[in-house]
Amino acid sequence: MAKSSTETTIPDDADRVALSVPRTALAGVLALGGIAFLVYVTAFVVDSGTPAAIADLGRWAYLIGFAVFFLGLMVGSHRRAPLGRGRGVVVGMLGCFLIGLIWICVYYAVGTQMDVPLMTEVGQYNLVVGIGFMAVGFVFATKWE
Repeated sequence: MAKSSTETTIPDDADRVALSVPRTALAGVLALGGIAFLVYVTAFVVDSGTPAAIADLGRWAYLIGFAVFFLGLMVGSHRRAPLGRGRGVVVGMLGCFLIGLIWICVYYAVGTQMDVPLMTEVGQYNLVVGIGFMAVGFVFATKWE
């Protein structure tokens, strides 16, 4: 017997994946840790030069902070995390694309002329940061169904 066009299929429970609290917590800790590290480096280490271990890293400290933040976003894009399912994927994808675009546009508009705290220290690597946001957006895009 043929199915009528009004019948809908209900997904099996095997298609649904349970939320992973440890993965979600790890994603949050990594993302917030990256942001906290960037704020710490920008607010305290750049001006005072202490602790010396972080001050000696120079611009590599910014790379570490952004890498940890981007890693947190990528861990959060897994389908067992809230951002990796349903509307969260679209929000994460479009959010990362737009933040990357806005980051690059703001850098080109005011980054070289005004003293924007993080953009001044990062310099030309702001392009890498903007493209990094867009790359994380593509990670989200691969999860979109």
